[in-house]
Amino acid sequence: MNKAKTWKPVAWAMLGGGLAVVTTAGAFDLPWFNKKSANSTPPAAVTPVAAAAAVAPLPQLPPGTAPNYRAIVQQFGPAVVGVSVEGLRKASNEDGQALRGSDPMERFFRGLPGWRGQMPDQPFKGQGSGFVVSADGLILTNAHVVRDAKEVSVRLADRREYAAKVLGSDAATDIAVLRIEAKGLPIVRLGDPKSLMVGDYVLAIGAPYGLEQTATSGIVSAKGRSLPGDAFVPFIQTDAAVNPGNSGGPLFDAAGNVIGINAQIYSRTGGFQGVSFAIPIDVAMKVRDQIVATGKASHARLGVAVQDMNQSLAESFGLKRPDGALVASVDPKSPAAAAGLKAGDVILQVDGEAMTHAGAVSSRIGLGQPGEKVKLKIWREQAERDITVTLGTARAENESVADAGGVAEQGKLGLSLRPLTREERQQAQLGNGLVVQGAQGAAARAGLAQGDVVVAINGKPVDSIDDIRKVLDGKPKSVALLVWRDGDRLFVPVPLS
Repeated sequence: MNKAKTWKPVAWAMLGGGLAVVTTAGAFDLPWFNKKSANSTPPAAVTPVAAAAAVAPLPQLPPGTAPNYRAIVQQFGPAVVGVSVEGLRKASNEDGQALRGSDPMERFFRGLPGWRGQMPDQPFKGQGSGFVVSADGLILTNAHVVRDAKEVSVRLADRREYAAKVLGSDAATDIAVLRIEAKGLPIVRLGDPKSLMVGDYVLAIGAPYGLEQTATSGIVSAKGRSLPGDAFVPFIQTDAAVNPGNSGGPLFDAAGNVIGINAQIYSRTGGFQGVSFAIPIDVAMKVRDQIVATGKASHARLGVAVQDMNQSLAESFGLKRPDGALVASVDPKSPAAAAGLKAGDVILQVDGEAMTHAGAVSSRIGLGQPGEKVKLKIWREQAERDITVTLGTARAENESVADAGGVAEQGKLGLSLRPLTREERQQAQLGNGLVVQGAQGAAARAGLAQGDVVVAINGKPVDSIDDIRKVLDGKPKSVALLVWRDGDRLFVPVPLS
């Protein structure tokens, strides 16, 4: 039986089954982690790496040249740290079911209206990685490593330990900044992720499963990856072995420059299976600068939900290629609405930079500054237009990226529709649309289902079945339906021939 795909950060506390993107922090008590246990057996002594000052600067290597991994570890390994955390965290649904199973009140009241049970906060311990970016004790790691932590400690490569203060964390980019009271610390050297190419060598150093100062190598597998729930970050994908405990550790290029922060893996087991993801260091440094200055990071907001284009959608909108980000909905009180953006527009460029997919738009906008003016090139009514937008401030929730797909099939649209009732319009806050009572043929294969509301077809609002028939009378090869579903809007391409 195939296991379901889910996406999570690589964390110790999240090592269950299922295909997952997992964070690389941790919350397991392994014998050699528990310093308070008198019966714990420490591992064999680990010899600290040589001091950075004893190693000559690494040369800049031509692209494709095999790196000197030994020199990178010797020079920059001392700047990589282990991060340990303790705190209380609300029990998950799975945890709560296990906890409530032995509760006599739960057994008595379970199933009665209004009974939710009690899920007390649970103590946890976690382990992650980090690296020093300034000699006076400034350290970068992942936000999920220190989430809910009451106590944070940092262990240097030479085994010195310090209590750490969390200066701030940003869940949107998964970056946190720590401070320890120390001077003269070894630091990493920062690089430029934009210079990376697929196939370039990379090296990760961290503490997988608590095994500090562990180095693993690989290559850049892809750039600009967008992951579910992480719309702001254009991840670097690599095949360097990254496991629980690696979260927050540095990813080096062949010349020893840090070009990313290891954050997530794609896995069925919770362990490494050849696909890992790092946050580009330029993204992290923007967040670091904001946190150091203000204690928090702010992100810009356009106020749209966008989705990727495919060939069917491109043809429906008169585009030759499925490039760009299709605007599925526009918040009526957003900067996008004020600038005149509409559902059905396709964002092709932002400030002259081509947007090949929806994630690129979300990342570019999210990493901008509130109040910044950006120039959008959009596709509307078979022509390009330029729109200037003054970005707002992002709310707690990220702008969503919808996915849509379709299956080619001969036949009609295959929808049974009815008008919205007054109550349905009020509840869904819709001014127009038709409710799907049944779907078959092309529509069913494209994912339409009972309860969906068709709001527009090929960018034209739908108030009656005649509105749909008028479009179908043109015998298009495919149509793009704007659908309201469970409070969200998304475009669904439906091939008709």
